[in-house]
Amino acid sequence: MGSVSLLQKSFLAFLVATGTIVTLANAYCFFKRNKPGEPETGCILDGKLYPFGETPRTEGYLRCSCSPDVMHCCSLDNFYTPVNYDKKNCKVIFNNKSCDYDMVWKDDPSKECFVYSCVA
Repeated sequence: MGSVSLLQKSFLAFLVATGTIVTLANAYCFFKRNKPGEPETGCILDGKLYPFGETPRTEGYLRCSCSPDVMHCCSLDNFYTPVNYDKKNCKVIFNNKSCDYDMVWKDDPSKECFVYSCVA
């Protein structure tokens, strides 16, 4: 009695690692109940109508699912801002398709630059 088993230590390590990963994530989710009288063809979010079913990405960088009763959305904003890169020759551009930043050469934006570090 009094000693910690290998299984207990492994489980504790798993909990610490999982807690760290969850803490580092910027994602969030929410539910929005549809109000009586709202359109019967979809859900309204930020004044825009989204059809029933899955929406891979809204204008607000959310992935949503719309049903007649509720809209469920999760953020896509896992933005990591580049901070350590060749600032003389490269520039940061926000990519609306991937919801992330791209590092490109100032002289030739079709070529990517190397990023040494980013912050969340």
